[in-house]
Amino acid sequence: MQLKRLHGNLSQVAKIANLCGDSLKIYSGNDDQILPILSLGGIGVISVLSNIMPEYTSNIVHSFFNGDIDKSIKLQIDAIPLINALFCEVNPIPVKAALNEMNFNVGIPRLPLVELTCLNKEKLFREMRKFNIL
Repeated sequence: MQLKRLHGNLSQVAKIANLCGDSLKIYSGNDDQILPILSLGGIGVISVLSNIMPEYTSNIVHSFFNGDIDKSIKLQIDAIPLINALFCEVNPIPVKAALNEMNFNVGIPRLPLVELTCLNKEKLFREMRKFNIL
């Protein structure tokens, strides 16, 4: 069976969930759509955000499954500016910059990728400070 990336198309996710039922496990591949995917029957997330905020990302998912939908919604929405900053350039450029700034020393991206621009570093680090990551 060939897997297809759905590129955030929630209607297509819903159709696939309807057609496949329990025979297919659905994961969100977009950090900005964790909660919408879970609400369509998703069981988790493959996350960039979790590299810098693992417990927070886990709390979005666990709050949903524990029935605390309001908390899950708040966590998801509050993280949107940071998620956007983590995708301000091609992945994994921003997350590597974030991890390096957090002293994890993951190195620089390999060519043809380059380091995060100064302007985007400022944006990313500003959002990280809002969550007391830096």
